[in-house]
Amino acid sequence: MSMAKSARSPQEAVDLDLDLRSPPESAKKLPNKDSGFLDGSPSESPGLETTKGITAFQTLVHLVKGNMGTGVLGLPLAMKNAGILMGPLSLLAIGFISCHSMHILIRCARRFCHRFNKPFMDYGDTVMHGLEANPSAWLRNHAHWGRRIVSFFLIVTQMGFCCVYIVFLADNLKQVVEAVNSTTNNCYYKTEILTPTMDSRLYMLTFLPFLVLIVLIRNLRVLTVFSLLANITMLTSLIIIVQYIVQEIPDPRQLPLVANWKTYSLFFGTAIFSFESIGVVLPLENKMKDARRFPVILSLGMSIVTALYVSVGSLGYLRFGDDVKASITLNLPNCWLYQSVKILYIVGILCTYALQFYVPAEIVIPLTTSRVSKRWALPLDLFIRLAMVSLTCILAILIPRLDLVLSLVGSLSGSALAFIIPPLLEISTYYSEGLSPITIIKDTLISILGFVGFVMGTYQALDELIQSGDSPTFSNSTIFIQ
Repeated sequence: MSMAKSARSPQEAVDLDLDLRSPPESAKKLPNKDSGFLDGSPSESPGLETTKGITAFQTLVHLVKGNMGTGVLGLPLAMKNAGILMGPLSLLAIGFISCHSMHILIRCARRFCHRFNKPFMDYGDTVMHGLEANPSAWLRNHAHWGRRIVSFFLIVTQMGFCCVYIVFLADNLKQVVEAVNSTTNNCYYKTEILTPTMDSRLYMLTFLPFLVLIVLIRNLRVLTVFSLLANITMLTSLIIIVQYIVQEIPDPRQLPLVANWKTYSLFFGTAIFSFESIGVVLPLENKMKDARRFPVILSLGMSIVTALYVSVGSLGYLRFGDDVKASITLNLPNCWLYQSVKILYIVGILCTYALQFYVPAEIVIPLTTSRVSKRWALPLDLFIRLAMVSLTCILAILIPRLDLVLSLVGSLSGSALAFIIPPLLEISTYYSEGLSPITIIKDTLISILGFVGFVMGTYQALDELIQSGDSPTFSNSTIFIQ
């Protein structure tokens, strides 16, 4: 869900990342126009594996950085919702299953590349061809819906990211402004003098004009500057946050090993949100010089990401306990060093918004502008962009709790893309050729787990939102450490 960083140069890193996140732009260059409709540069066939692309190390860097977004900042609260023992164990399991689902997607995409002699195969095309290979005549006749379903969930996911960003921006800016008069150079001096300001939802509206201006940029080359700036600010901020967390860890024996099952569903949604990178797997494989090594790189990269997630989530919960906030940046002390971290993240997320917005915009806008004359194409393009960014702001205002937005987006769309669809795709693709009962049972259980998480996570997030009523609890108060 974040930008990627190349080992060659910052400019190359940004250019490659934009290529990974811009399906229609890349797809327009492909012989198969249908493959460009959804989610990006597809899988490359073995015959083209060594023609061009990035090295294995660069692929690893892109994969790790592609998982590092706002989700990692919400993992400490997710651990609180699961328990200090259940949380890390569950996060390990979710990371393993997510990686396994990515491997399934790669195998199916490669298979259809061979079968149809195509150089590329994206997520939507892979699901469509998987349904065409199903023994059921009804599914074969409605195989095109597989592409549309993937497209829908990709749009929901990316728009959800944008909503999360708006809530994150508002909460962090509100906290910085309220504490500005009492901010000192001493990070260990306890002070709780805050100046009340306007509601967080008004801060969201304050960001709207800036977001509108950013999304009006339609040239990816111009957005490279924003991508590079976001990479630098977010990496710097994360390093500062981690060094603060590990300075002092209280006695963990007071923390519950297992939390309430109702809050566990919120943990599931946040965890899935954090691992939501399945959309960039096939584009990354396509960019490799030797795509045959990609499965090994994928396993290594996801192992690193999972270990980092478990460490940050567990240490953050151990450090702040029950006082942990929806974003760990909201727990940082009231001194200029850590206030600057929030400001850096605000800048980074503000820049990232434009890149996350680009994907759904490039799926929706061409479908609408193609139905009008060239005279009205540009005005309609600009109107849709304005409407879409306004929609993300409205949704953020309606759900102004960062923890609920993270869980809702992860449960609603992440579960489908990472847990439900890939196992069913494997069954549909290989069933006619004979699948072992163990594989069928395994895939069925993963899909059931994803569906249960989809239902329970979405229900619990909506239920807590309804219970909060007209006075939602905003997790934006600063915790100060003596």
